[in-house]
Amino acid sequence: MQIKSIRGVKDIMPEEVEKCRWVENKANQVFTRYGFREIRLPIFEKTNLFSRGIGEDTDIVEKEMYTFDDRGGEKITLRPEGTASVVRAFIEHKMYATQTMQKLYYTGPMFRYERPQAGRFRQFYQIGVEAMGSHSPSIDAEVMIMLMEFFNVLGLNQFELQINSLGCNKCRCEYQKTLKKSIKDHLSDLCENCNKRYQKNPLRVLDCKVKRDIEIASELPKITEHICNECKFHFGQVQALLNETQVPFTINSSLVRGLDYYTHTAFEVTSNKLGAQNSICGGGRYNTLVEEFEGPPTPCFGFALGLERLVSLVPFNEKKFIEINPDVFVVSLGEEAKSIVFSLVHKLRSGGLSVERDYDEGSMKSQMRKANKSASLFTLIVGENEIKSGNYQLKNMHSGKQSCITAVSCVEEIKTLITQVA
Repeated sequence: MQIKSIRGVKDIMPEEVEKCRWVENKANQVFTRYGFREIRLPIFEKTNLFSRGIGEDTDIVEKEMYTFDDRGGEKITLRPEGTASVVRAFIEHKMYATQTMQKLYYTGPMFRYERPQAGRFRQFYQIGVEAMGSHSPSIDAEVMIMLMEFFNVLGLNQFELQINSLGCNKCRCEYQKTLKKSIKDHLSDLCENCNKRYQKNPLRVLDCKVKRDIEIASELPKITEHICNECKFHFGQVQALLNETQVPFTINSSLVRGLDYYTHTAFEVTSNKLGAQNSICGGGRYNTLVEEFEGPPTPCFGFALGLERLVSLVPFNEKKFIEINPDVFVVSLGEEAKSIVFSLVHKLRSGGLSVERDYDEGSMKSQMRKANKSASLFTLIVGENEIKSGNYQLKNMHSGKQSCITAVSCVEEIKTLITQVA
């Protein structure tokens, strides 16, 4: 019987990997410019890291985590998200002791057992950012501005930034009491999950994705009408800074995010190209999570985005976005040429050129057909006459123009011609 991949996971084929790598490189360029450094995290952690950090009443912990006992009998979970792991590393390595701010980003696979659908998989990849160590609303705004710049660099423009304030632990507690009373009047119309959760965490009702529940949630009391003056000031400052830098946004008073650790600013970026599940990215401020893991008081702000969904939106059909074709395709003609082409290709590659060749060493026509298919910038033709003269034939595959280059300095001459083409 043929063995196939597990439902909800997929092989990422070379063409798609090139796109992912291009997006990741752009993230690295933009995030580095804002002072963020990369951190690499374990794929699995102790289960209580996620149940404690994400929240026992969330969909992720209740339904979606891949959890198992290791050989020592300890409960281990494949990471469903990155923030809890970053916080664990921040505390474990005492990163708070080296400087007042830590600005970190990560990329890598996450795992959730959820229903596979367009752009959503059980093993999926995320890019995440965490700014740790400041209460300032300028951090909230700056991280969102950086994200918008990243999207612009990718060539994306059809998206919407939605923001909300979740208040602090004090004013949110009062709001939850008001919300619970209001939800009680609608319990018979709400889904089973909302009925289970409204007692422990009524905010989860606002995050429900059932259509009828979304309609009910839109009529429930708004958290922005119940936050304290300090939280109102913080949220007002965030809005002012976004306006100052001309970053468009809308206020979505039903936005609470799916994780329990958020306080103050929460945000989501949506696209009208993704259908009902239209979120590209989400995040916000989490000021108490480090303390909950027994670290020092450390206010933080961050986000995570799904790489597969993001890549699906990037207009790669426009050639300027990605170029994965070789610089040179080497064609060898005759026995003598065959004997030197291996060393010649090595020389070209060692000189920094991307090179392909025909390993079957077929006819001139066959090799030129493969050169065309490779979409290389140039084809280097090496035959017995070229070897005797010490000059190779170089064909520009776009213009069709053919010229001679010397065998001794072929690397430098091809590089010069490439810069002229670029």
